[in-house]
Amino acid sequence: MRRFVMLVAALAVTGCVEATTEKPAEKDSVPPPVPVSAFAASNNSKIQDFLAVVRRMEPVARRECRRRAITAKCNFTILIDNRKKQPANAFQALDDKDQPVIVFTRALIQETRNQDELAFVLGHEVAHHILEHISKTRDSALEGFLVGGLQAAVKGGDAKAIERAEQRSAFIGIRKYSKQYELEADALGTVITAHSGYNPLRGAQYFHRIPDPGDKYLGSHPPNAKRLQVVRQAVSKL
Repeated sequence: MRRFVMLVAALAVTGCVEATTEKPAEKDSVPPPVPVSAFAASNNSKIQDFLAVVRRMEPVARRECRRRAITAKCNFTILIDNRKKQPANAFQALDDKDQPVIVFTRALIQETRNQDELAFVLGHEVAHHILEHISKTRDSALEGFLVGGLQAAVKGGDAKAIERAEQRSAFIGIRKYSKQYELEADALGTVITAHSGYNPLRGAQYFHRIPDPGDKYLGSHPPNAKRLQVVRQAVSKL
């Protein structure tokens, strides 16, 4: 089971906005992301825009979380990865105490063109937590891990063959619903963004400036055009 935990952690190091292919540094060598409150005195206009978005959206997102979620933790913490060489990215995760965190890299904050884009990305990440996509992905990965290993064992595979089957099946489990979860987060993120007073259609224009992943089999993200379509549909229902 320890091998499963390590495997899922390794396979799940991707972001919602733009995944990085860089090898993660050793945990002890990586400075932890910093709470947004630490940047209150920053004279960087983009950072101040982000702080303004967080102040406006946090109470709305928490209300939406409490209204919709059954078991999801709504007391999420928003952090900034202040390392200058990190690529533009934003992602949701659980900290060492199993509490929800949302991390924006400084590069993503600097890359956005307006508060609507920042708000849409933040709404998207909050939506992942509300919809409990982390736990659902972990459950799907565990199912694949166990079934794959069992099938390999029944076929008489040796230890290495069983491990390869576990890895392959866990990966399929992680990616099985990945694109669906991204679209679900786009739809709910649109609602949260709009209820916070921002324009989700303007915010979703950020998709025009990130690489389009296409519609790859077991890809982590859906095509950008599909994501924009989901945003427009969600707006039409508001």
